[in-house]
Amino acid sequence: MNKAAHLCGVLFLDKPKGWTSRKAVNHVIHLFSKPEQKNRKQRPKAGHAGTLDPLATGMLPILLGDATRFAGMGLNAEKSYEVSFDMAFQTDTLDLEGEVVSRFDDVQVEPELLEATLHKFVGVLQQMPPIYSAIRINGKRAHDLARHGEQVSLQPREIEIKAIELLNFEGSVVTLAVDCSKGTYIRALARDIAEALGYGGCVTQLRRTNSGGWPAEMMVTIEELEEKKEACILPLQTWLRDLHPIQLALAEAKRFVQGQRLHVQDEIGHDVLCCVCHEDMVLGTATLEAKVGLLQPDRVLPSAQEKLK
Repeated sequence: MNKAAHLCGVLFLDKPKGWTSRKAVNHVIHLFSKPEQKNRKQRPKAGHAGTLDPLATGMLPILLGDATRFAGMGLNAEKSYEVSFDMAFQTDTLDLEGEVVSRFDDVQVEPELLEATLHKFVGVLQQMPPIYSAIRINGKRAHDLARHGEQVSLQPREIEIKAIELLNFEGSVVTLAVDCSKGTYIRALARDIAEALGYGGCVTQLRRTNSGGWPAEMMVTIEELEEKKEACILPLQTWLRDLHPIQLALAEAKRFVQGQRLHVQDEIGHDVLCCVCHEDMVLGTATLEAKVGLLQPDRVLPSAQEKLK
Protein backbone atom coordinates (compact mmCIF):
# COMPACT_ATOMS: atom_id res chain seq x y z
CA MET A 1 0.00 0.00 0.00
CA ASN A 2 1.46 3.41 -0.95
CA LYS A 3 2.17 6.21 1.50
CA ALA A 4 -0.65 8.40 0.20
CA ALA A 5 -3.16 5.69 1.08
CA HIS A 6 -1.90 5.88 4.69
CA LEU A 7 -2.40 9.65 4.99
CA CYS A 8 -4.56 10.18 8.04
CA GLY A 9 -5.24 13.35 9.94
CA VAL A 10 -6.78 16.80 9.84
CA LEU A 11 -5.76 20.23 8.63
CA PHE A 12 -7.52 23.48 9.38
CA LEU A 13 -7.61 25.40 6.11
CA ASP A 14 -8.17 29.14 5.97
CA LYS A 15 -10.49 28.87 2.98
CA PRO A 16 -9.97 31.61 0.40
CA LYS A 17 -12.82 33.85 -0.67
CA GLY A 18 -14.48 32.67 -3.88
CA TRP A 19 -13.67 28.98 -3.34
CA THR A 20 -16.38 26.42 -2.70
CA SER A 21 -15.70 23.95 0.09
CA ARG A 22 -15.58 21.20 -2.54
CA LYS A 23 -12.92 23.08 -4.51
CA ALA A 24 -10.83 23.36 -1.35
CA VAL A 25 -11.08 19.62 -0.73
CA ASN A 26 -10.22 18.83 -4.35
CA HIS A 27 -7.17 21.09 -4.13
CA VAL A 28 -5.97 19.23 -1.04
CA ILE A 29 -6.47 15.88 -2.80
CA HIS A 30 -4.45 17.19 -5.75
CA LEU A 31 -1.63 18.37 -3.49
CA PHE A 32 -1.28 14.99 -1.80
CA SER A 33 -1.71 12.85 -4.93
CA LYS A 34 1.21 11.35 -6.79
CA PRO A 35 1.57 11.43 -10.61
CA GLU A 36 1.00 7.68 -10.87
CA GLN A 37 -2.34 7.93 -9.05
CA LYS A 38 -4.41 8.60 -12.13
CA ASN A 39 -7.88 7.59 -10.98
CA ARG A 40 -10.01 8.59 -8.02
CA LYS A 41 -9.72 5.28 -6.18
CA GLN A 42 -5.92 5.55 -6.06
CA ARG A 43 -5.87 9.11 -4.71
CA PRO A 44 -6.03 10.02 -1.04
CA LYS A 45 -9.46 10.39 0.50
CA ALA A 46 -10.43 13.79 1.84
CA GLY A 47 -13.55 15.55 3.03
CA HIS A 48 -14.53 18.67 4.92
CA ALA A 49 -16.32 19.02 8.23
CA GLY A 50 -18.74 21.88 7.68
CA THR A 51 -19.55 23.73 4.46
CA LEU A 52 -18.54 27.35 3.96
CA ASP A 53 -20.21 29.55 1.35
CA PRO A 54 -17.95 30.66 -1.55
CA LEU A 55 -18.16 34.25 -0.24
CA ALA A 56 -16.94 33.15 3.19
CA THR A 57 -13.36 32.76 4.37
CA GLY A 58 -11.94 31.07 7.42
CA MET A 59 -11.81 27.77 9.19
CA LEU A 60 -12.60 24.72 7.07
CA PRO A 61 -11.48 21.48 8.75
CA ILE A 62 -10.37 19.01 6.06
CA LEU A 63 -9.97 15.37 7.03
CA LEU A 64 -7.63 13.01 5.20
CA GLY A 65 -7.68 9.25 4.83
CA ASP A 66 -9.38 7.25 7.56
CA ALA A 67 -9.99 10.48 9.46
CA THR A 68 -12.86 11.19 7.02
CA ARG A 69 -14.89 8.64 9.02
CA PHE A 70 -15.08 11.21 11.81
CA ALA A 71 -16.23 14.25 9.82
CA GLY A 72 -19.51 14.24 11.73
CA MET A 73 -17.72 15.57 14.79
CA GLY A 74 -17.08 18.78 12.87
CA LEU A 75 -20.48 18.93 11.22
CA ASN A 76 -22.16 18.78 14.64
CA ALA A 77 -19.82 21.26 16.29
CA GLU A 78 -20.61 24.77 17.48
CA LYS A 79 -19.07 27.50 15.33
CA SER A 80 -18.08 31.16 15.52
CA TYR A 81 -18.20 33.81 12.79
CA GLU A 82 -17.50 37.44 12.08
CA VAL A 83 -20.07 38.83 9.66
CA SER A 84 -20.74 42.21 8.06
CA PHE A 85 -24.07 42.99 6.44
CA ASP A 86 -25.46 46.06 4.71
CA MET A 87 -28.98 47.11 5.68
CA ALA A 88 -29.27 49.37 2.62
CA PHE A 89 -30.18 46.50 0.29
CA GLN A 90 -30.97 42.81 -0.03
CA THR A 91 -30.33 40.18 -2.71
CA ASP A 92 -32.03 36.91 -3.59
CA THR A 93 -29.06 34.93 -2.25
CA LEU A 94 -28.73 37.12 0.89
CA ASP A 95 -25.12 37.92 -0.08
CA LEU A 96 -23.16 39.74 -2.77
CA GLU A 97 -23.39 36.82 -5.20
CA GLY A 98 -27.08 37.43 -5.88
CA GLU A 99 -29.29 39.92 -7.67
CA VAL A 100 -30.55 42.95 -5.75
CA VAL A 101 -34.25 42.56 -4.92
CA SER A 102 -34.77 45.56 -2.61
CA ARG A 103 -33.08 48.81 -1.63
CA PHE A 104 -33.41 51.11 1.39
CA ASP A 105 -31.99 54.55 0.68
CA ASP A 106 -32.16 56.10 4.14
CA VAL A 107 -31.04 53.69 6.85
CA GLN A 108 -31.38 55.24 10.27
CA VAL A 109 -31.03 53.00 13.32
CA GLU A 110 -30.08 54.14 16.79
CA PRO A 111 -27.25 52.05 18.28
CA GLU A 112 -29.38 51.36 21.36
CA LEU A 113 -32.17 49.91 19.21
CA LEU A 114 -29.68 47.76 17.31
CA GLU A 115 -28.23 46.40 20.57
CA ALA A 116 -31.72 45.64 21.90
CA THR A 117 -32.65 43.88 18.66
CA LEU A 118 -29.50 41.78 18.71
CA HIS A 119 -30.32 40.66 22.26
CA LYS A 120 -33.65 39.24 21.00
CA PHE A 121 -31.76 36.89 18.66
CA VAL A 122 -29.73 35.22 21.40
CA GLY A 123 -31.12 31.83 22.42
CA VAL A 124 -33.05 29.02 20.74
CA LEU A 125 -34.72 30.18 17.53
CA GLN A 126 -36.71 28.86 14.61
CA GLN A 127 -34.74 29.91 11.54
CA MET A 128 -35.89 29.76 7.93
CA PRO A 129 -32.91 28.65 5.81
CA PRO A 130 -32.05 30.59 2.65
CA ILE A 131 -33.47 29.14 -0.56
CA TYR A 132 -29.93 29.38 -1.94
CA SER A 133 -28.56 26.67 0.35
CA ALA A 134 -27.26 23.11 0.11
CA ILE A 135 -30.37 21.61 1.73
CA ARG A 136 -31.69 18.67 -0.29
CA ILE A 137 -35.28 18.65 -1.54
CA ASN A 138 -36.27 15.34 -3.11
CA GLY A 139 -32.62 14.59 -3.74
CA LYS A 140 -31.79 17.98 -5.29
CA ARG A 141 -29.95 20.91 -3.73
CA ALA A 142 -32.17 23.89 -2.93
CA HIS A 143 -29.72 26.30 -4.61
CA ASP A 144 -29.82 24.27 -7.84
CA LEU A 145 -33.63 24.38 -7.88
CA ALA A 146 -33.63 28.12 -7.16
CA ARG A 147 -31.13 28.85 -9.94
CA HIS A 148 -33.36 27.00 -12.41
CA GLY A 149 -36.38 29.08 -11.38
CA GLU A 150 -38.13 26.21 -9.60
CA GLN A 151 -40.23 26.62 -6.48
CA VAL A 152 -38.25 26.05 -3.29
CA SER A 153 -40.20 25.22 -0.15
CA LEU A 154 -38.22 24.90 3.08
CA GLN A 155 -39.21 24.42 6.70
CA PRO A 156 -37.90 26.41 9.67
CA ARG A 157 -35.15 24.75 11.68
CA GLU A 158 -34.32 25.00 15.35
CA ILE A 159 -30.95 26.61 15.98
CA GLU A 160 -29.28 28.28 18.92
CA ILE A 161 -27.40 31.55 18.92
CA LYS A 162 -25.05 31.33 21.88
CA ALA A 163 -23.79 34.91 21.76
CA ILE A 164 -23.80 38.01 19.56
CA GLU A 165 -21.33 40.88 19.96
CA LEU A 166 -21.61 44.14 18.04
CA LEU A 167 -18.12 44.83 16.66
CA ASN A 168 -18.89 47.85 14.48
CA PHE A 169 -21.82 49.89 13.18
CA GLU A 170 -21.03 52.51 10.57
CA GLY A 171 -23.52 53.97 8.12
CA SER A 172 -25.74 51.09 7.04
CA VAL A 173 -23.15 48.33 7.68
CA VAL A 174 -23.25 46.18 10.81
CA THR A 175 -20.40 43.88 11.86
CA LEU A 176 -21.02 41.14 14.42
CA ALA A 177 -19.24 38.29 16.15
CA VAL A 178 -21.59 35.29 16.44
CA ASP A 179 -21.31 32.01 18.35
CA CYS A 180 -23.89 29.50 17.19
CA SER A 181 -25.02 25.89 16.99
CA LYS A 182 -24.69 23.58 14.03
CA GLY A 183 -27.12 24.23 11.20
CA THR A 184 -27.15 28.00 11.66
CA TYR A 185 -27.20 30.06 8.48
CA ILE A 186 -25.45 33.35 9.16
CA ARG A 187 -26.93 34.85 5.98
CA ALA A 188 -30.39 34.08 7.36
CA LEU A 189 -29.48 35.56 10.74
CA ALA A 190 -28.36 38.80 9.08
CA ARG A 191 -31.57 38.84 7.04
CA ASP A 192 -33.74 38.39 10.12
CA ILE A 193 -31.94 40.98 12.25
CA ALA A 194 -32.19 43.60 9.49
CA GLU A 195 -35.83 42.76 8.77
CA ALA A 196 -36.64 43.22 12.46
CA LEU A 197 -35.28 46.77 12.07
CA GLY A 198 -37.23 47.33 8.86
CA TYR A 199 -34.35 47.08 6.38
CA GLY A 200 -32.40 44.69 4.14
CA GLY A 201 -29.46 42.63 5.39
CA CYS A 202 -27.12 41.58 2.61
CA VAL A 203 -23.99 39.82 3.85
CA THR A 204 -20.91 41.56 2.47
CA GLN A 205 -18.21 39.72 4.45
CA LEU A 206 -18.26 36.44 6.34
CA ARG A 207 -15.44 34.69 8.15
CA ARG A 208 -15.54 31.54 10.27
CA THR A 209 -13.17 32.06 13.16
CA ASN A 210 -13.77 28.87 15.11
CA SER A 211 -15.21 25.40 14.62
CA GLY A 212 -15.64 23.00 17.51
CA GLY A 213 -13.45 25.08 19.79
CA TRP A 214 -10.40 24.95 17.52
CA PRO A 215 -8.68 28.35 17.68
CA ALA A 216 -8.06 30.51 14.63
CA GLU A 217 -4.29 30.17 15.16
CA MET A 218 -4.51 26.58 13.91
CA MET A 219 -5.53 27.66 10.42
CA VAL A 220 -3.13 27.42 7.49
CA THR A 221 -3.41 29.31 4.23
CA ILE A 222 -3.36 27.71 0.78
CA GLU A 223 0.15 29.12 0.31
CA GLU A 224 1.39 27.60 3.58
CA LEU A 225 -0.17 24.28 2.68
CA GLU A 226 1.47 24.22 -0.74
CA GLU A 227 4.85 25.10 0.77
CA LYS A 228 4.93 22.59 3.66
CA LYS A 229 1.98 20.29 3.15
CA GLU A 230 2.96 17.34 5.39
CA ALA A 231 3.71 19.67 8.31
CA CYS A 232 0.18 21.06 8.12
CA ILE A 233 -1.47 17.72 8.86
CA LEU A 234 -2.32 17.14 12.50
CA PRO A 235 -2.72 13.55 13.78
CA LEU A 236 -6.15 11.99 14.09
CA GLN A 237 -5.70 11.92 17.88
CA THR A 238 -5.87 15.72 17.78
CA TRP A 239 -9.25 15.68 16.04
CA LEU A 240 -10.54 13.08 18.54
CA ARG A 241 -9.29 15.06 21.55
CA ASP A 242 -12.68 15.11 23.28
CA LEU A 243 -12.96 11.31 23.38
CA HIS A 244 -11.80 9.30 26.38
CA PRO A 245 -8.35 7.84 25.58
CA ILE A 246 -7.72 4.09 25.84
CA GLN A 247 -4.29 2.54 25.24
CA LEU A 248 -4.05 -1.14 24.27
CA ALA A 249 -1.05 -3.47 24.25
CA LEU A 250 -0.17 -5.12 20.94
CA ALA A 251 -2.05 -8.38 21.60
CA GLU A 252 -5.21 -6.52 22.61
CA ALA A 253 -4.84 -4.12 19.70
CA LYS A 254 -4.83 -7.02 17.23
CA ARG A 255 -8.01 -8.37 18.76
CA PHE A 256 -9.65 -4.92 18.71
CA VAL A 257 -9.04 -4.34 14.99
CA GLN A 258 -10.70 -7.71 14.34
CA GLY A 259 -13.84 -6.31 15.96
CA GLN A 260 -13.56 -8.22 19.22
CA ARG A 261 -14.88 -6.85 22.50
CA LEU A 262 -12.32 -6.46 25.26
CA HIS A 263 -12.37 -6.23 29.03
CA VAL A 264 -10.33 -3.24 30.18
CA GLN A 265 -9.43 -1.66 33.49
CA ASP A 266 -10.53 1.96 33.64
CA GLU A 267 -11.63 4.13 36.55
CA ILE A 268 -14.23 6.20 34.67
CA GLY A 269 -17.62 5.69 36.25
CA HIS A 270 -19.96 5.98 33.26
CA ASP A 271 -20.33 4.77 29.70
CA VAL A 272 -18.24 6.84 27.31
CA LEU A 273 -17.06 6.98 23.71
CA CYS A 274 -13.32 6.32 23.50
CA CYS A 275 -10.41 6.91 21.14
CA VAL A 276 -8.59 3.59 21.13
CA CYS A 277 -4.86 3.57 20.37
CA HIS A 278 -1.82 1.32 20.32
CA GLU A 279 1.13 3.57 21.10
CA ASP A 280 0.72 6.50 18.65
CA MET A 281 -1.55 4.60 16.22
CA VAL A 282 -5.31 5.23 16.32
CA LEU A 283 -7.12 1.91 16.04
CA GLY A 284 -10.62 3.34 16.04
CA THR A 285 -13.37 4.33 18.42
CA ALA A 286 -15.28 2.24 20.91
CA THR A 287 -17.88 2.51 23.65
CA LEU A 288 -16.65 1.68 27.12
CA GLU A 289 -19.41 0.10 29.17
CA ALA A 290 -18.09 1.23 32.52
CA LYS A 291 -20.28 -1.00 34.71
CA VAL A 292 -18.76 -4.19 33.29
CA GLY A 293 -15.48 -2.76 31.97
CA LEU A 294 -16.29 -3.86 28.41
CA LEU A 295 -14.84 -2.09 25.38
CA GLN A 296 -17.22 -2.43 22.42
CA PRO A 297 -15.67 -1.49 19.03
CA ASP A 298 -17.57 1.22 17.21
CA ARG A 299 -15.41 2.17 14.21
CA VAL A 300 -12.23 0.27 13.38
CA LEU A 301 -9.81 1.95 10.96
CA PRO A 302 -8.85 -0.04 7.86
CA SER A 303 -5.32 1.40 8.05
CA ALA A 304 -4.93 -0.06 11.55
CA GLN A 305 -6.22 -3.43 10.35
CA GLU A 306 -3.66 -3.33 7.54
CA LYS A 307 -0.76 -2.45 9.84
CA LEU A 308 -1.66 -5.08 12.45
CA LYS A 309 -2.16 -8.04 10.13
